[in-house]
Amino acid sequence: MKELYINENDGGQRLDRFLSKLMPRMPKSMLYKGMRKNCVRLNGRHVKDGSVFISEGDVLTLYFKDEFFEKHDPGFKYVKPELDIAYEDENILVVNKAVGVLVHADDRSTAAATLIDMIKSYLAENGEYDPGDENSFTPALCNRLDRNTGGLVIAAKNAPALREMNEHIRNREVRKFYLAVVEGYPPESGELRGYTERSGKVTTVSGTRSDGAKEAWLEYKVRAKRNGYSLVEIELHTGRTHQIRAQLSAAGYPLAGDTKYGAKGGSFRQALWSVRLVFDIGDGGRLGYLNGRSIEVRAPFEKDL
Repeated sequence: MKELYINENDGGQRLDRFLSKLMPRMPKSMLYKGMRKNCVRLNGRHVKDGSVFISEGDVLTLYFKDEFFEKHDPGFKYVKPELDIAYEDENILVVNKAVGVLVHADDRSTAAATLIDMIKSYLAENGEYDPGDENSFTPALCNRLDRNTGGLVIAAKNAPALREMNEHIRNREVRKFYLAVVEGYPPESGELRGYTERSGKVTTVSGTRSDGAKEAWLEYKVRAKRNGYSLVEIELHTGRTHQIRAQLSAAGYPLAGDTKYGAKGGSFRQALWSVRLVFDIGDGGRLGYLNGRSIEVRAPFEKDL
């Protein structure tokens, strides 16, 4: 038997989803069977309906074998948190990610530390995160960047902030601006609209929609031109995989150094940086104080043009 007190990070989610996070090694069929057989009590009453939402302050009593309970976030490892912090408050952390850093580990990675590893370690150092005190939550990223793209990444420090920020991003209420160096001289401003689809390890762009394709839309302005290159500011309206790289390449202006998408190479690496976030999220909710705020950094290649 195990008794749990639901904290702020646990509240606001379905009971079955919470239990699946708490006991990830338990098969779903066994979990639901246990609920039907009265192995779960919420505030002293047996609960069989996994769709019930739990709230902060609730007490859960669970009658499952101890082998299914494990310390949450067992993969947590302390690493040296080498972070360039652009903004921080009690709910979110915005980091200026360096080129070459993975946001999350992948199957092919041998990297000693990912961005989320460093963020968890930073919060643990500051006493804002202790895996042993959490039942279902770990600090998480709200947006992602490719390994070779630098710039602003948002991390949530608590579950309510994570849910709310993810909702704002889904509703396109967090405006995302990038700087890129491209080959050639595109028109001074414009927009690129189309449909993207993954083909192997690259993203292809089409003017017509096919099964599996997703809408892709960005706007751009040319900021500077020199020696066959242009510095372009981009507002990304849809966040598809490799979208900026694929759309600019399809338009005839590949990112400087991005040979995967048709660039000739040269002195630039993949020259793409997330430089500004603007929050148009309204003044309600937990994160309403961010409404109208702009967070900005400089791209390291700006001085080259």
